[in-house]
Amino acid sequence: MASADQYRRSSPGSAPAGAGPGKGLQAGALGLWGNTVIGLASTAPAYSLAATLGYVVLAVHDKAPAMFLVAFVPMLLVAIAYRELNRAAPDCGTTFTWGTKAFGPWVGWMGGWGVAVSAIIVLANVAEIAAVYTLRFLGLEGAAENPVLRVALGVAFIVGMTWISYRGIQISERIQNVLIIMQFAVLGLISVGALYLVYSGGAGPQAELPRWDWFSPLGVSASALAEAVILCVFIYWGWDACLAVTEETRDSDRTPGRAALLATVILVVTYVLVAVAVQAYAGFGTTGIGLGNEDNADDVLTLLGDPVGGAVVSGLLLLTVAVSSAASTQTTILPTARGALSMAVYGALPARFATVHPRYKTPSFATAVMGAASVGFYLVLSVVSQNALQDSIASLGLAVAFYYGITAFSCVWFFRRTLGRSVRDLLLRGVLPLLGGLAMLWAFVQSSVDMLAADYGYTRFGSLGGVFVIGVGMLALGVPLMLLCAARLRAFFRGETLDADTPILVPDTGQPPVGGL
Repeated sequence: MASADQYRRSSPGSAPAGAGPGKGLQAGALGLWGNTVIGLASTAPAYSLAATLGYVVLAVHDKAPAMFLVAFVPMLLVAIAYRELNRAAPDCGTTFTWGTKAFGPWVGWMGGWGVAVSAIIVLANVAEIAAVYTLRFLGLEGAAENPVLRVALGVAFIVGMTWISYRGIQISERIQNVLIIMQFAVLGLISVGALYLVYSGGAGPQAELPRWDWFSPLGVSASALAEAVILCVFIYWGWDACLAVTEETRDSDRTPGRAALLATVILVVTYVLVAVAVQAYAGFGTTGIGLGNEDNADDVLTLLGDPVGGAVVSGLLLLTVAVSSAASTQTTILPTARGALSMAVYGALPARFATVHPRYKTPSFATAVMGAASVGFYLVLSVVSQNALQDSIASLGLAVAFYYGITAFSCVWFFRRTLGRSVRDLLLRGVLPLLGGLAMLWAFVQSSVDMLAADYGYTRFGSLGGVFVIGVGMLALGVPLMLLCAARLRAFFRGETLDADTPILVPDTGQPPVGGL
């Protein structure tokens, strides 16, 4: 164990090889609410519900509210692991840093790759959705169906949000404040409006009154449960962005963990409310707006706009999903670029990724590379087929479960020698993170087995489902890239630049992290 004195960066000499007196990010730029907003915006609640709720219903029928509650439990357990690790080692590298400290450079590097893969996949999809819904909001339905115009606008969204991320964390926070308030206001409006019509008898014959058994997972098969949970992992994913901006947050060893827990609670309340409202209003019929109609699965949220509130609410929902997707584009770039910065500071990536803009205090090179990689992935899948792009988002849960699992297990192993110190440490640093990690492991394995089927998703590669090939293939791509880095960056892979005792490069407060090590 390292002593507290090791965490006081009194001189540049205490930093890992190649690091200066700090990472150069803008310390103290965010407070609790600003940090929470970054996490909420990264989840893209309006878009996530629009893209996922219909498929959850198809998987488990009327049990969608139960699935949001079930999936919330491992998310909460993983969020606890994030909080405890951040208290002891607040670092923008998150999974990479903690995985390396707990299990060594190879596991840590792959954890960092998992974070990057999930971001690249989701950026291509949220850019596409932002483009489609913007064009639909403007009444340009024909343009929304034109692949060239759609992709061009999607690329423009990625470029624009990359530029905002490049310009600084505070301008990002100000923009996200407006966008996130709009999303939750509209989601609340449509939910309350739909439930009012259901209980007042004005929703139509397809409507059903909410029932308590909607909140019980009993009667759901293991495969259906795994499919729904992996979908819900996607819908919750993004709150960990709170921890990636930890070094730009005031009280960096406490506030990001609190923000992550606050974000997950806000999300579960919102998702359950919307799921109940949509199910109650639309019903489960196989025609019309019924949730049993597979033609509605791609977007059951905006489908209700016109019947619930007319053309105005319908247009507002389209705009909200577009805004949600655009916001997520920007807040997904933020944490991933900072993860690459941390990897470079500790010698796991080429030193250029550690470049910080002298004026904007952002990881300039890493941000630009993240934007370029996302544009490239988006263009490649768009050329292959629209179905491949859709299957890529279905595969996202694998990457998320992969690095969330690494983080949860890292917490247990990292604190293994102090778990007997108190009941609190045993529960919050041992038992609960372990359960969260096991849940993520189960979701990953069960979903991988199910995704092997050739008829899983819209594409196939020989006898394998396209969702499996994209999801596992993107993770496996990290192995040769890691070996390439290992050949050139030997100090990190020998454990010389980052290990369990390496001081963390946080803003110099004169005090060690409150969690200790």
